[in-house]
Amino acid sequence: MQQTFLSATILLILITDPLGNIPPLLGILKNVDPKRRTMVILRECGIAFFVLLVFLLFGRQILGVLRLSEDTLRIAGGVILFLIALNMVFSKSGAGLVEEGDTGEPFIVPLAIPLIAGPSAMVTAMLISGSDPHRMLEWIAALAVTIATSAVVFLLANRMQKILGQRVIAAFEKLMGLVLTAIAIDMLLKGLASYIAALAIAK
Repeated sequence: MQQTFLSATILLILITDPLGNIPPLLGILKNVDPKRRTMVILRECGIAFFVLLVFLLFGRQILGVLRLSEDTLRIAGGVILFLIALNMVFSKSGAGLVEEGDTGEPFIVPLAIPLIAGPSAMVTAMLISGSDPHRMLEWIAALAVTIATSAVVFLLANRMQKILGQRVIAAFEKLMGLVLTAIAIDMLLKGLASYIAALAIAK
């Protein structure tokens, strides 16, 4: 799938799943002083942006160190995204990444990592950067829009849960999971096709 700014942004938003993260977010922030919640959310979103930016900028170097080909990463990414998508469709909202009711103010874990910048988001950032390294400014902008979207949703989490209700939020997450399933299958099939073609040429 040839990435564009829009497709990369949509993919990253689907992966970070801000709506699905509302329930665990509220559980994490339950014991945080309401006056500090805005600062905590913005700080953790900033940390998540920095972490994903590292994988976006240095994805090819990371692949080189690990001696992995882009086809291998694309196949693995497709499998991971497919499993995440299935979890979004069939499990409860929030995907069980964190436990609700954690005491104290979160720092990096579990809000920035893995709730926002989880393994699937890191792999996706590497895949996007590898699709066309010369368009890095576009990918950085897509990442910035994604994190900004998460920040806005998190800041409005209480209102959104009251207005939409848990069932509507869960329905949105399942819909996002269905879209992500199609993207994951496409990524997996194209990765396999490219890998098989490379093997055929090598022979």
